[in-house]
Amino acid sequence: MKLNESPSKNRHAATVTALATATMIALSGSVFVAAPARAQTAASGAAAGARPAAPKSGQELLGRMHDQWAKGTPWFNTLIFTQRTTVVRQDGTKDVSTWYESVLAPDRLRIDFGDPSEGNGVVYTADSVYVIRGGKLARKAGDGNPFLPFVIGVYTQPLERTLAQLQPLGIDMSRVRSDSWAGRPVYVVGARDASDTSSAQFWVDADRLILLRMVLAPAAEAGARSEPLDIHLDDYVEVGGGWLATKVVMYAAGVARQTEEYSDWKAGVELSPDFFVAEKWSAVPHWASSKR
Repeated sequence: MKLNESPSKNRHAATVTALATATMIALSGSVFVAAPARAQTAASGAAAGARPAAPKSGQELLGRMHDQWAKGTPWFNTLIFTQRTTVVRQDGTKDVSTWYESVLAPDRLRIDFGDPSEGNGVVYTADSVYVIRGGKLARKAGDGNPFLPFVIGVYTQPLERTLAQLQPLGIDMSRVRSDSWAGRPVYVVGARDASDTSSAQFWVDADRLILLRMVLAPAAEAGARSEPLDIHLDDYVEVGGGWLATKVVMYAAGVARQTEEYSDWKAGVELSPDFFVAEKWSAVPHWASSKR
C-alpha cells in the first residue's frame, strides 16, 4: 500500500506513496462476507434514480462517505491481508515480493516485508512512517500514507480529523464535478476540468461512496517524485461491513510502477494496539506466523 517501501538493498527506499493502505488497498483466495442489506439498498436506490444531488464540495462528499456508515452498518475496525507486490523499475525489470498488511482504525497500517520473523517493515499513520529493520526502529519520517484517510479513516473517525489529514495533499475541495470511471458514475474532487490529470484529486463512486482513483501531485521537495502518481483501486469486495479494493495499481508517466494484489483478507480480527507500535514490533505474535 505504499510505493517503493521495501527492505531489500535492491529495492527503492521509502518514498512518497503509494500506499496504500493502499491501503488501503489489490487481492484472491478470499474470506468473503455477504453484502450488507444497507449496501444493497443503497445501490438499488441509486439505480432507480434516487441518488442525491451532486455534492457542492469535497468536504460535503467526505461527509456523505462518513455518514453512510456512521448511521448504518459500521465500517470494519481491523483488517488483515496478504499482498503480492510487483514493482517495475526504471530499467523495466520487475521485483515481486509478498507483504503482510494489518490495519487498525482509524489510521494505523503495519506492513511486514517478506517473512514476519525477519522483522522488516513499516508502520504508517496518516502523517508519519516508522521504518523497521531486524525488529528495531531504524528511522522515523513525516511521510504518511495518503490511503488511510480515504479507505478507513473517513468512515471511522470525525470528519474534521479526515480533512486535517488530507490537507497536506493539496486537494482543492471547492472543485467538484460528476463524471464516469470504468462504467460507473463518480464524483471528482480537486481537478480543474476533465483534462486535468496532474492536480491532486480523488474520484469517488457516486453510489457506493468508495475511492476508485486518486492522483497525487508532483512533490516540490528536491529529489522527490517529479511526476503525478495516478492510483487506481479496483476489484472491490464487501467485507466486514465495508468495502475493500483487492487490486491497486500505481501509475507514473503512464507506466504501472507498482501493482498490489491482495489475498486472504479478513476483517474484524483481534489486533492489539501494541502490534502497531514501532518500538514493540516483535513483542506481539504475528498473525501470519501462525499459518507457517
